[in-house]
Amino acid sequence: MYIIRWLFYLIGLIIFSYGITIALSLQHLGIHPWDVLSVALYEKMGLSIGSWAIIISLVLIIVSWILDKSYIKLGTFLNGILVGVFVDLFLWLDFLPNASYAWTDILVMIGGIITMGMGGGLYNSAQVGAGPRDGFMLSIADKLGAPIGRIRIIVESSVLVLGLILGGPVFWFTFIFTFIQSPVFAYSFMKFKALLHFIEHRRDEFKTNTETV
Repeated sequence: MYIIRWLFYLIGLIIFSYGITIALSLQHLGIHPWDVLSVALYEKMGLSIGSWAIIISLVLIIVSWILDKSYIKLGTFLNGILVGVFVDLFLWLDFLPNASYAWTDILVMIGGIITMGMGGGLYNSAQVGAGPRDGFMLSIADKLGAPIGRIRIIVESSVLVLGLILGGPVFWFTFIFTFIQSPVFAYSFMKFKALLHFIEHRRDEFKTNTETV
């Protein structure tokens, strides 16, 4: 049944990465704080946006490993690498919506954020490892004994300020990103997790019936 879980995981990462890339194509509206930092580093130092996403993820994984190894699994490493690879791939393929600088960009951006939320819910439902950023914030919360919500606000605000100082694209959607993505993520995570359990249950029933015949 691991095949189904990894399939959920991989498809979820692809969808999540595509959502990120849609947002990047409309970055004049603002993007997620972590992506603000990746774009800022790309514009200042070169490489690619995906490459910086990978570098940041690997740094976070190392810190998380030092603080609390329990949040680091194979899926965490794959997440840290594949999201950056897929983002660069989608940018290279160049079949994303172009910014029109009209009100329609807002609709497309909302669609991109919803896509990210659904992709995040799908790959997390596989439960093969927390993402590098989530693992990093969870490990800090555990070490400090602080609520994860508070740690998330502090970490993402710090990342946003750093990205802003470096000249990253910050605008309205940077601040409302979470209010759209989080509910979509929570809902899709619950639904995909239930679907995965249903598939596993049916598979176990089929296996049991086959063995008794």
